[in-house]
Amino acid sequence: MANYKATFILDTRGREESVDELVGSLKGELEKVGAEVSKTADIGKQDFARAADRRYVSGVYAQYMISGDATLPGKIDETLRLNKLVSHKIIQRV
Repeated sequence: MANYKATFILDTRGREESVDELVGSLKGELEKVGAEVSKTADIGKQDFARAADRRYVSGVYAQYMISGDATLPGKIDETLRLNKLVSHKIIQRV
């Protein structure tokens, strides 16, 4: 089992759910893939240093401490690739 720190930037434009509900739903997606989520942190809304789209200049950052096998980052990438909620993801082994 390896430990990972996964940081996601959530695109909340046009969504009526609260940020806590969105963070919880993303936690459920991670658990479906086989990740054991030990800690969840809502970092908050932050402006991008350089926005590629002038209509999308900030996003909500959420961070998860997860553990799983070595194939877990690939499974997460494959599962969340078409998810409109997640605009960016960074998965680091810690």
